[in-house]
Amino acid sequence: MQISNVRNAIADAASAVVLPDGIGKLTCSGYTPDSVVAPHFFVAEYTQEYDKAMGRALDELEFTCRVLVSTADDRAAQRILDSMLSGSGAASLKTAIEAARGAPGEYALGGLAHDLHVMRVQGYRWYEHQGAEFVGAELIVKVIGDGSS
Repeated sequence: MQISNVRNAIADAASAVVLPDGIGKLTCSGYTPDSVVAPHFFVAEYTQEYDKAMGRALDELEFTCRVLVSTADDRAAQRILDSMLSGSGAASLKTAIEAARGAPGEYALGGLAHDLHVMRVQGYRWYEHQGAEFVGAELIVKVIGDGSS
């Protein structure tokens, strides 16, 4: 798997969320940005396990993704964040990202990986990013694919 392409494909998939009326569109990036325009989703750190199958046939990656929301109104910000962290619905990041799994028998992320799964949410808290404060959370996305490509 080509990590840069996978990161960008996860961000592209996340951009499909539909936020409630009056909220700006979710901006997304495959890397940790210098600055963010909230609400913003980005793919941050990752871990990689090589050789999950013989002959470099399978690697497993866990991406830590973050979503940050403006704190102009703390309750409204947390409601927006909650909608993106829900397991289903138009604003659900899980639903949007897992839609990139493709149809049965297809590869995920447009052919970049064998499969992916949004495993969990963690770190729901206040974040500081380049001197600005946001309310946010992390999503852990597991991606498996060919280790020889």
